[in-house]
Amino acid sequence: MIVPTARPALEQALRLKLSRRSNVTGTFGELEPLAVRLGLIQDSLRPKLRQPQLLLFAGDHGLAVDVTAPGARSTAQEVDNILSGRVPVAPFAHLQGLTLNVVDCGLAEPLAQRPGLMARKIAHGTRNCRVTPAMSVDQVHAAIRAGMEIADTLPGNVMACAGIGVGGHEVAALVIARIAGLAVRDMITTDASMPPEVLAHMLVVLQGAQTRHANVVDPVEVLAAFGGFETAMMVGAMLVAATKRHLIMADGMAACAALVVASRIATSVTDYCVFCRSHGHKGLDVVLNAFQATALLELGMNSIDGTGVTLSWPLVQSAAALLTEVKQMPEDGVAEAPDSRLGGNPSSRPGGPPSSRH
Repeated sequence: MIVPTARPALEQALRLKLSRRSNVTGTFGELEPLAVRLGLIQDSLRPKLRQPQLLLFAGDHGLAVDVTAPGARSTAQEVDNILSGRVPVAPFAHLQGLTLNVVDCGLAEPLAQRPGLMARKIAHGTRNCRVTPAMSVDQVHAAIRAGMEIADTLPGNVMACAGIGVGGHEVAALVIARIAGLAVRDMITTDASMPPEVLAHMLVVLQGAQTRHANVVDPVEVLAAFGGFETAMMVGAMLVAATKRHLIMADGMAACAALVVASRIATSVTDYCVFCRSHGHKGLDVVLNAFQATALLELGMNSIDGTGVTLSWPLVQSAAALLTEVKQMPEDGVAEAPDSRLGGNPSSRPGGPPSSRH
């Protein structure tokens, strides 16, 4: 049961709490609606964020043989680089106090057990969705359950997630296109400098996959048709995190695909999510616009998904601090109780909170 976060009385109280301080503290722009959002997520005037977890869900895709150039770095190599600290996401996470784990959801290559690696492999990569369903429905359910189990055992109340996998962006675009009704072309076009022949080849491959599974519309079956294991695990993790009223930080196309599927299972899961980005891919703009959202931070990066989480986390902490760490003004009257909450039943409105969505 995922409860919508919309609480008009609580939102009004949160906004009033921020506005009472503005004469002395000044205003803080987009941090203020983010602070309100955190208060609504936790159903509290004093939201507190604890032990943030960054999960990078990794899986291989059979479609990769059709959409990647020969000699491209494998997903297993990307995972090894992350765990060895050879790419910034790991040191950035450590610097910001985020606990980082990479989840092996379905890597094609075997990896030795090591610190920071969770072994939850469903299979050694998905099949090529251009010629056959990427996964069986049973495999999708197994991956969703694994994601639920992971989220249920995580400490803290913040779960950030991103997907890693060669071909994962294209597969996620197929999932989103089918469920949300967006044009797959718009989601795979990087920018004006993308070579026309590359785009044309990509479209032939992806349109072939769409045609192969033209009659599939159920969200779980769509996920089975196109993939991948990492997206399915994120679906389960997001559903459990929202059930616990935990903040979800989603970074990248695969995480957005997971959120699209999760929102068809439980609409209110989007209430608990804020968005990050690690690259300037034009296709991600299209998806965020569909969520009526913007990323917390735009730095023009082109890095592994999850990097944007590590750089956005201080903004989230600062937004919470506006409500929890800044002292009351003497003229505000009676001091606020440490865990002050407003009573009453949550609104049944299925959409996101009335404050602006990030």
